Amino acid sequence: MTVATITVATFLAGVSHAQQVLRVTTIPEEAATEQMRKFGPLTKYLEQAVGMKVSFVPVNDYPAAVEALVNKQVDLVWFGGFTYVQAQIRSGGKIVPIAQREEDTKFRSVFITQKNSGITRLADLKGKQVSFGSQSSTSGHLMPRSFLLEAGLDPDRDFKRVAYSGAHDATIASVVSGRVDAAALDITVWQKFVNEKKVDTSKVDVFYTTPPYFNYNWSVNADMPVELRDKITKALLALDMNTPEGKEILTLNRASKYIPTTPDNYKGLESAGRSAGLIK
Repeated sequence: MTVATITVATFLAGVSHAQQVLRVTTIPEEAATEQMRKFGPLTKYLEQAVGMKVSFVPVNDYPAAVEALVNKQVDLVWFGGFTYVQAQIRSGGKIVPIAQREEDTKFRSVFITQKNSGITRLADLKGKQVSFGSQSSTSGHLMPRSFLLEAGLDPDRDFKRVAYSGAHDATIASVVSGRVDAAALDITVWQKFVNEKKVDTSKVDVFYTTPPYFNYNWSVNADMPVELRDKITKALLALDMNTPEGKEILTLNRASKYIPTTPDNYKGLESAGRSAGLIK
């Protein structure tokens, strides 16, 4: 075999290999090391269930996760409800939500503050420094902002300063350190920090919990072959807390189980985004 032939064969093998890799990413709602820890066991599980190599591809921010799926640079994304809506709009309706956690049917955000801050209700935030997470976060920005507006508070007008931490763990840190007076974040991340004793609730705690709303999901591009989409969906729905593997994956993903979902579940988030001026 000539060198040229070997080169071409190697190239073609590489192309074939690339087509057999399922690329997965997630909105970076926590530190990169935590994202890798959280989704590592799931990628191994999907490799066995789908029969393909699975590669976890971290992205730098929430908009990058949207663009990655819209442009088919990745195949499967863990979106927040709002980033799913953004991807759906950006793609012209080509994003398909396939599964969500049962917890995502009645999701909530929490507002936290230092115990000595004097803040006990949303109205007390007037004139204060308040942090959200990423500007594209559902639980760390969109829905907290939406409920603030419903309560008659406009963050851009009524707060002394609005900050964006970029991630839920950084949001908690901003309150603990006193960089801001209060902040809003994902209730499950807060509960994880409390359960793991990473935050002292005698010093920092929740003073307001929002009403429920739909949130996160796993989504694919509509151009993915239906057979592959169905395999991934079936694998996610099959995860069971009664098996060691299922328990590990679901616990890491702060889920009791995955259930089917549809685009209609996120129409309320799109309406909230338009009302809050976050979708033009």
